[in-house]
Amino acid sequence: MNRRSYFWWALVALASLLPLARPVFADPVATDGGPPAGDAAADAPPAVGAAADAPPAVGAAADAPSPRGLPTLAEDGGAGAEVVVVPITGTIDLGLAPFVRRVIEENPDAAAIVLDVDTFGGRVDAAVQIRDALLAAEPPVIAYVHPRAISAGALISYAADHIVFAPGGSMGAVTPVQTNEDGETEAVGEKMTSYMRAEMRTTAEANGRDGDLAEAMVDRTMVVDGVVDDTKLLTATTELAVELGLADDVQPTLGDLLAAAGLERAEQVEAETYWAEELSRFLTDPAVSGILMSLGMLGLLVELYSPGVGLPGAVGVLCLSAFFGGHLIADLAGMEELVLLVLGLVALGFEVFIIPGFGVAGVVGIVLVISSLSLSMVGMPLTVSWELGYITDAIQTVLVSIAATIVVMAMLVRFLPRRAMPGWLVLRTELGTAGAAPDAAGADFHAAPDLAGLTGMEGVAETDLRLAGKARIDGRVVDVVSAHAYLRRGARVRVALVEGVRVVVEELAPPAATAAEAPPAPSEE
Repeated sequence: MNRRSYFWWALVALASLLPLARPVFADPVATDGGPPAGDAAADAPPAVGAAADAPPAVGAAADAPSPRGLPTLAEDGGAGAEVVVVPITGTIDLGLAPFVRRVIEENPDAAAIVLDVDTFGGRVDAAVQIRDALLAAEPPVIAYVHPRAISAGALISYAADHIVFAPGGSMGAVTPVQTNEDGETEAVGEKMTSYMRAEMRTTAEANGRDGDLAEAMVDRTMVVDGVVDDTKLLTATTELAVELGLADDVQPTLGDLLAAAGLERAEQVEAETYWAEELSRFLTDPAVSGILMSLGMLGLLVELYSPGVGLPGAVGVLCLSAFFGGHLIADLAGMEELVLLVLGLVALGFEVFIIPGFGVAGVVGIVLVISSLSLSMVGMPLTVSWELGYITDAIQTVLVSIAATIVVMAMLVRFLPRRAMPGWLVLRTELGTAGAAPDAAGADFHAAPDLAGLTGMEGVAETDLRLAGKARIDGRVVDVVSAHAYLRRGARVRVALVEGVRVVVEELAPPAATAAEAPPAPSEE
């Protein structure tokens, strides 16, 4: 590789070594797995709503209020109607949002959509996408807290038209958290907390619920008289949820829930994920995304340097297509990110093949490619994503992938043959005094001769020296410069000085006549 190529690789490598705040390929943010570590004992369910902390009425079975109950959603027990059951279980990840959105869009005439919720939370951006889809749904939505809707699960449950608890259920603890440099869980900054307070309040009020209670699940400083003080997050048990009006009903089974809603004769349809949605959940995993980016870029680079049928290039295109395809399905990437990627590759192409040197085009290309890949892994507003650390994690994944690509390519380039296409970028001619290295056209190139040994030698001017010209010295013709005056062709010269390839000569005086060459003396008579 020539000096320019080394400079290009070095610049990208230096960018990949920027100090990173989070572990390589870590799960972007353990956003909603529960309250911060310091609140684990105090705020985890069933701390709030337990007999010691709940209002006096809660905990006395005889005085416990009754839920207001579900409305009747269909006549004749819902005969001939369908009830779509959507499992909201495990971790809320990016692949769950398109699944919920598809189920809602495919069942506009369903008698009801029931969310079977059992989760400790997950990603905030995924929960916000699900929340938006539920608020816009045409069929009535029932969230069945069976048995827990913690953190992101609480936001999703609040977006339902009706909330039904199972006995022993719990909902709340919505403070978003993140992983710090030491791998410990900590609360996010005030900007993100404020955003989540607003999301919870507006979601609650959109369905006629108390916004103060929703905010108290996010911010421990939110005080609700008789419910929670400024030392704890609100996590409501089934009994407390009934008392506070969060729960419309309490039912032990899904069948009982449907009967209470007048849908006991309706057909239950369990929503299932498509293979594309399962694939999307796999492809959007940060570790998998990083591997796909590395293999994609590596395949394209290898294709430039190795002959064959284009297998490395095909693998590279497939990997990058899988990366963007998975993020398109998850509603993370869009045409904007694809346009940025294409523009970045075009700028890099100009830099490598057209514009000499390394400058603005190369820097712009690198920035556009990194921006495209990073933004395709972020699904929330940029300010919120920055506060949560999603942008930092996405950039980290991209830079580590680029660094891995450079390292592997540097090792492969020593062994892979080079194609003719990029051959003009690489200096192949060898310079030296031992011989000549023929180029593609068959011409010979030699290193500059060593002229230092000519000092003091004599020769003859082959041309007029005005002051520069040629002289034959030591049997070879050399470019020389006269030290003082113009010399005619044939003048005898001596090398006075050699400076690199500059040879300075001076004229020799004509030789004196010898006795043999002297004319005879005149005779005397």
